Amino acid sequence: MESSFNVADLVDYVDLDKQSLLISAGSIIFNPLFWNIVARQEYHNQVLTRLFGGKRHAACYALAATIFSLGLLRDWLYKVALSEQPSHPLLTTPHSQAAGYALLVVGNILVVSSTWRLGITGTFLGDYFGILMDEMVTGFPFNVTSAPMYWGSTMNFLGTALVFGKPAGVALTLGVLVVYVIALRFEDPFTAGIYAKREREREAAKSGKKQK
Repeated sequence: MESSFNVADLVDYVDLDKQSLLISAGSIIFNPLFWNIVARQEYHNQVLTRLFGGKRHAACYALAATIFSLGLLRDWLYKVALSEQPSHPLLTTPHSQAAGYALLVVGNILVVSSTWRLGITGTFLGDYFGILMDEMVTGFPFNVTSAPMYWGSTMNFLGTALVFGKPAGVALTLGVLVVYVIALRFEDPFTAGIYAKREREREAAKSGKKQK
């Protein structure tokens, strides 16, 4: 029996004429670009800390609220885009639905547990404000992946696409994956550099004390 499925078939079910699809894609790209630019400006020029009268914790919480709100908006735009897209029969099977719900469960576990372990400032770029954690978190979920927030979020996007049976959601999830992989290539080395700098300063302080 000839297979009724191929990648081109899925692509044919993506309605590129829907403006909501482009808006959702734009939001997916914008969010990590926004928080990386703002966080770098804060690290180098203390833009937000100055705006909040030198209160870096308040500035960090304000950025956290902004990033969280933009995330809610992005998720809403994603669901609006999916609601205007056709479903593919292959993605509405019991197996596909089960896979979708499984991805949502695992994805949310990764996102929620990583936020719990890191706290608000640890999750929302507190290290760019000079609010550093005492030591690196190595327990779950960071013993599973070094970026549980990003991978969990990607799973949530894909899980939602499968639950609703939308090929457009799968396509947008690929966009999410690409954007997050690029973001990590910039964020991971920069964050590592921040903590490496702190260790150098600690070692220098210890050496100074020994000399005294």
